[in-house]
Amino acid sequence: MAHYIHFRDPTSMAIEEKLKGIPKCPGTCFFIDVINSTDIKYKTELEDWGKRLNNTFNFISFLNDFPENVVKGIGDELMLFIPDEDLFSKTAYNNYFGLIEEIYATIDNLVNYPLENTFLNCKVSIHYCTEVYNITFFEHANDYYGKDIDLTARLMSKAKANRIVMSEKFFTKVKNDMIDLDIRLENTSLANISSVYMEDFKGVPWPTEFRYIDIESL
Repeated sequence: MAHYIHFRDPTSMAIEEKLKGIPKCPGTCFFIDVINSTDIKYKTELEDWGKRLNNTFNFISFLNDFPENVVKGIGDELMLFIPDEDLFSKTAYNNYFGLIEEIYATIDNLVNYPLENTFLNCKVSIHYCTEVYNITFFEHANDYYGKDIDLTARLMSKAKANRIVMSEKFFTKVKNDMIDLDIRLENTSLANISSVYMEDFKGVPWPTEFRYIDIESL
């Protein structure tokens, strides 16, 4: 449950006391953006682009598994945050490896669906977060703030259609799961993952390591 932050007196010490008592909420953050959704709105009518958006969002299966973790939408971009305690309590996939396998499978199905013009392409960024707080500044809303949320958004600048960009921090979590499950990388969807890259993102005071995986059409 989100901690509601609302104090009318900007000088109140109660604000600081309230914020000091809020615990961190480790988990996985995603940004999912539908590609070319603005362009198609200029080229087609609502019955066409609305249908394809509907199909795309409904086909992203893990959105159905984590409906309460869809935090916000801005245009055709979604933000999800899955706290560790939520992920570990699931039955279908309850670790980081299962999560990335499901995301990859979903994008692959969108890319390689046999009927043309059914879906729109997507791009994804993922980061494992430790510096995150479940707070909201609007009553009855659920939200998450913290520098790791901002970093996940920055990773989207390295994404493109049918690409999943993940921080090295998240990839390490996935690799640890594979060790525990005795799964070899070459036998997974990440067999062709890129080597590690490094980027100085705006506002982040140190370099960020990341990798990506492109889903190809068959």
